[in-house]
Amino acid sequence: MVAERVLNAAAIAKQGSDTIFSWWARYQNAKADGKDAVNGTIGALLEDDGNLAINKVVDAAVRVAPEVEISAYAPLGGLPSFLDLSKSLAFGDARNSLEELGIHFSSTATPGGSGALYLAANNFADRGDNVLLRDRHWGPYKGFLTGCGLGWETWPLLPNSPSESHPYFAKDEFESSLAKLCDGQEKVLIWLNDPAHNPTGLSMTPEGRATCLESFVTSAIANENIGHTLLIDAAYSLYAEEPHGWADTILEAIESGMSWPENMLITIAVSLSKSHTIYGLRTGALVNIHPEKEVVERISTVMSVTGRQTWSAAPRIAQYCVSKMHETEEGGASWALERDRLKQLLDDRRATFKLQCQKHGVPLNPTMDGFFAWLECENPEEIAESCAKEDVFLVPLTGGVRIGLCALAESQLEKVALALSNSLR
Repeated sequence: MVAERVLNAAAIAKQGSDTIFSWWARYQNAKADGKDAVNGTIGALLEDDGNLAINKVVDAAVRVAPEVEISAYAPLGGLPSFLDLSKSLAFGDARNSLEELGIHFSSTATPGGSGALYLAANNFADRGDNVLLRDRHWGPYKGFLTGCGLGWETWPLLPNSPSESHPYFAKDEFESSLAKLCDGQEKVLIWLNDPAHNPTGLSMTPEGRATCLESFVTSAIANENIGHTLLIDAAYSLYAEEPHGWADTILEAIESGMSWPENMLITIAVSLSKSHTIYGLRTGALVNIHPEKEVVERISTVMSVTGRQTWSAAPRIAQYCVSKMHETEEGGASWALERDRLKQLLDDRRATFKLQCQKHGVPLNPTMDGFFAWLECENPEEIAESCAKEDVFLVPLTGGVRIGLCALAESQLEKVALALSNSLR
């Protein structure tokens, strides 16, 4: 092929289209053909009438922004007001308490949560390293890692032998995988999407989070010459019952005497695409915490340089608008009320869908928060194709089928459950 004469080896290896968007296109084609098609493919929140759900408070703030805030560059690391806000969005009320205990913060503005993930992949692991993921994860993770010269290992989303205290954290498997990486690498990087996991909607319990953190700290102490970074992908956290559960877990551990080894970093990827319904404005942040100020300051410099060499500066307009909106108690409360409305929309759909799946004998996996539900199965393509024949469009992924509750109207949920039930016969 002529193109391959100018493309490098890494580029040539890039084939095909994104699974999610290809199934979304199939839904659109069915709809265009006049079919009563159901869209459970995308990861954007829709109202019951099928229109994009938009936080009206955020929308109003964007529409009155001064011209200069729309057109000007942002500082390379982000607007100071936004960087301050991102720390609070990531850590909630625990932020002040952590700072009082001597924990230092840094933040870098990014084009969406995806930009935050890229910064982590580009800087927290050595080329050729494997990053540790749960075996059920958002597919583009692998693209970020591959593009940065990294591979991956996985540990199970759910344990083979669930503990009563932490049924949704595979402790033994996690520790075994972590030990394996420590044997062969100078750095270990863990990517953990929690709460409101994509693609399942699973959220860890407080006991699960505490156990996970304890295992990670223990490994860092035992392997003092190996850098340990725990990245928490909090893309959907502000729609969870415990939106700042990890912040609370970290705070409780420190207050209980947890030793923070100097070779351990915790970083949180924040996405305002979901929490503030500004998907197209590409706004996020990577927030880092460590007891030593020099560590987070150095990381902040590295992240700003990486951004400069990749996207230059993250878009300014949303940084300005959301920080301006949140700087007053009234503005923050108004946003929260609208966020709560959207969360209730998701909660109602999840409750209805779980009941419909129970009614029709669909073995739905544990799902608590966020945008998605999950059917674990050995033949996800077959299940999705069977559902498509009934004009129900879902997304087949490794190990199962993702159901986008975020895009499904309340009135469509029984149809989805019935299609899944029929596909399992």
